[in-house]
Amino acid sequence: MLYLDNAATTPVRREVLEAMMPFLTRWFGNPSSHHTVGEAAADALADARARVARVLGMRAGDVVFTSGGTEANNLAVKGIAIAAQQRRGARHIVTTPIEHESILESADYLARVHAFDVTHVPVDESGCLDPAAVAGALRDDTALLSFGYANNEVGTVQDVAAIAAIARERGIPVHVDAVQAAGWLPLSAADLGVDAISIAGHKIGAPKGTGALAVRGRVPLEPLLHGGGQERGRRSGTENVAGAVALATALELAEAERAEASARVCALRDAFIARVLATVPGAALTGDPVRRLPGTASFTFAGTSGEAVLLELERRGVVSSSGSACAAGSDEPSHVLVAMGVAPEVAQTAVRFTFLHDVRQPLDAVADAVAASVAAVLAY
Repeated sequence: MLYLDNAATTPVRREVLEAMMPFLTRWFGNPSSHHTVGEAAADALADARARVARVLGMRAGDVVFTSGGTEANNLAVKGIAIAAQQRRGARHIVTTPIEHESILESADYLARVHAFDVTHVPVDESGCLDPAAVAGALRDDTALLSFGYANNEVGTVQDVAAIAAIARERGIPVHVDAVQAAGWLPLSAADLGVDAISIAGHKIGAPKGTGALAVRGRVPLEPLLHGGGQERGRRSGTENVAGAVALATALELAEAERAEASARVCALRDAFIARVLATVPGAALTGDPVRRLPGTASFTFAGTSGEAVLLELERRGVVSSSGSACAAGSDEPSHVLVAMGVAPEVAQTAVRFTFLHDVRQPLDAVADAVAASVAAVLAY
């Protein structure tokens, strides 16, 4: 079986398991406990925080460990916006219609419960955001600009630095969802010009339930969880020390491999895309053909059902997906593709293939399986 749904989740790396194991067994203590076992856990937590901060180009104290990307995005959007509302009366958020549900639903919550205005800046047919359009959406009462570095369904990569610079000139905090970008794209918050950045461990070889939000110290952040005041009062609850160690280890490994893997996988991806487009009738690439994640190739297949194609692919030993795993089970067409101007009936034919760093061989056999699966569906 060939697993090509790595944008949904990745296998845990051996090095990560080995790094976290001592903190599930011998040094399992609560890092708030003042004894040898607890202090060992506290030291490991501090070390993991510093390691994550180095990759993100932030200070160790900026890093808040979370249960994953969804919590990190919720904390960023709600926490920064509510703090801005409390301090300066700001009640406006700017985002886009192609964001992960954790951003869109957080913005919707703020509109429903806290009377925020939300502006969704449209994207073009490839999923790209126009910096000028963002500039036109910002207001004096804008509390936050939040958007994704790379889209989780089609892989389109935004020009984060150019977009963030516009908001920074206005003194507006910028949050970027880098969950899909981690391991493939540079993550230095200083180079990107952002104030907050979200990552998730299970996209880069750490276990599910691990993640982080890094927020610059100057940006006020209202906590979502209240209790014992862990994570400098920004996320109460006993810390997942083994998970933090796992996240730090996976992030460092992904960053060390990033440049070589990105270049190599880009070439394999492009050859795969070309072969699918040449051999599968009605195939159309979704997302930007150039500004896209190295490990993502997504298509629509006219006249088919995406779910039917996926079933045929699995019969041929290829596991993939129709888009975001967070929307699994929904009969609705992809909100990302619809926002890019794809007709709803076409959006329901979408199939996404996402690869790991370790792909090294041409994907010709996968492309042939795609052609055979689409032909089988069209023959029904």
